[in-house]
Amino acid sequence: MNVENHPVVSREEWLAARKQHLLEEKAFTQERDRLSARRRALPWVKVDKDYRFHGPNGELKLADLFGKHSQLIVYHFMFAKDWEEGCQGCSFLSDHIDGANQHLAHHDIAVVAVSHAPFEQFQAFKRRMGWKFDWVSSDGSDFNYDFGVCARAEDAEAGKATYNYEKTDSAEEEMPGLSVFYRNPAGEIFHTYSTYARGLDMLVGAYNYLDLTPKGRNEDEIMEWVRHHDRYEGATRSSCCHGGE
Repeated sequence: MNVENHPVVSREEWLAARKQHLLEEKAFTQERDRLSARRRALPWVKVDKDYRFHGPNGELKLADLFGKHSQLIVYHFMFAKDWEEGCQGCSFLSDHIDGANQHLAHHDIAVVAVSHAPFEQFQAFKRRMGWKFDWVSSDGSDFNYDFGVCARAEDAEAGKATYNYEKTDSAEEEMPGLSVFYRNPAGEIFHTYSTYARGLDMLVGAYNYLDLTPKGRNEDEIMEWVRHHDRYEGATRSSCCHGGE
């Protein structure tokens, strides 16, 4: 919509239109609550595979990523072998993790980013971004493939590659996603949910702000305007975060 030629009405007309829209917002909120309840009611799959990860203190199992919590959210961060920077869109989303994590950690949830690149490869980038959340490597593991964010070359060539639960001809080396796991008191781990593509929108708080404004997201392609937060005009980098670059 062209904001320069937007309808302008009296306060009374505005209030009537706003109240009508409020009814739609309430209906959407109620439907979202129902959808969330149906998500929680989805069946689970037991995870029996011995996935291994690499963190700051060496090798980790999937169970280790939970810490003391029973619930684990894994953000599949796009950072492939030989990349020097993480995906801009994944970085945009990840800028929201630390603030939420202060609360989630006290509500029985661990949040961990997982990338395909070797652990040491993304440490300088993490310092540059100033992030504190846990971020580990799945290098050498099937984890990224099994949870739908990497495609094997042979699958892509054979037309068997999938993303977001559909076959795709545009499978790439790395794709974004999120997976959720639950660990019961007996130590058994279950995969409860995964989402990809626009399903990740809910994690990007900045989009919720943009959606409230007259210009909205103001983008022709998703995240086309997004940069690493230290790449915007006028942004400065802290020397304490870049000493190793």
